[in-house]
Amino acid sequence: MTSQDNASAPKPAARDPWDLPDVSGLVVGVLGGTGDQGRGLAYRLARAGQKVIIGSRAAERAETAARELGLGIEGAENAECARRSDVVIVAVPWDGHAKTLEALRSELAGKLVVDCVNPLGFDKKGAYALKPAEGSAAEQAAALLPESRVTAAFHHLSAVLLQDESIEEIDTDVMVLGEDRADTDLVQALAGRIPGMRGVFSGRLRNAHQVESLVANLISVNRRYKAHAGLRVTDV
Repeated sequence: MTSQDNASAPKPAARDPWDLPDVSGLVVGVLGGTGDQGRGLAYRLARAGQKVIIGSRAAERAETAARELGLGIEGAENAECARRSDVVIVAVPWDGHAKTLEALRSELAGKLVVDCVNPLGFDKKGAYALKPAEGSAAEQAAALLPESRVTAAFHHLSAVLLQDESIEEIDTDVMVLGEDRADTDLVQALAGRIPGMRGVFSGRLRNAHQVESLVANLISVNRRYKAHAGLRVTDV
C-alpha cells in the first residue's frame, strides 16, 4: 500500500468516552470500611448490587460493621479483604495511609487500587490542604504499590449522604484520575453503578493533588451553607 493509499484510508471511529465496561461482577474491597467515608461507599455500592468486602485492621470490627450494613457485605481483616477483592478502595485516614499500604504491598499486587484519601490539616481557620512529598495521596500510593494499578476517585462525596438510607440518588460527579484508560474506565463504570452518580475522567495521577485539595473548599462551603456539597462537571 502506498503512502497515498494510507492517506485516503478511512480513519477508525473515535471511541465513545461513555462506552464503559460492565463491572457488576467485580468484588470491591474497602480498606477503612469502618470509617464514615468507607462505610458510606460500601453501603452505596452494595445497594447497587456490587459484592463488597469491608476491611479493617481488626477483623471483628469489620465484621460488626458489615452486619450493621447488611446487603450481603462481608467484613475481614485488611490483608484478607485485599486478597479477595478485584478492586480495592483506599478510604483510610491520611495519617495511616502510608503505613497501611506498605503493609499490604504483596496483597495489593496486580489489583486495581482506587485511592480516595484527602490529605488535610485543620486549625482554627478551618480545613486546609496538605501536600505530600510525592505530590498527592494517590502518587504516594503509586510509589508504595509499584505492582498495583493505582487510580484516584471518590474524593468529593459526603459521608452523610452516602450513609443516609432515605436518599435514593447521590447527585454528583466523581473525578477519576489514572495512567491507564482501561483502569479509569473501570472506576468510572463503578461510580456509575450508584444512582445519580457519574464518573468523569479528569487526568493523570500527577493532577491528583488539586482534586484532593478541593475537599478543603467543599468543607468551607458546607459549613457556610449547612450543606453536603458535591460537584458536577458541565458540558460533558
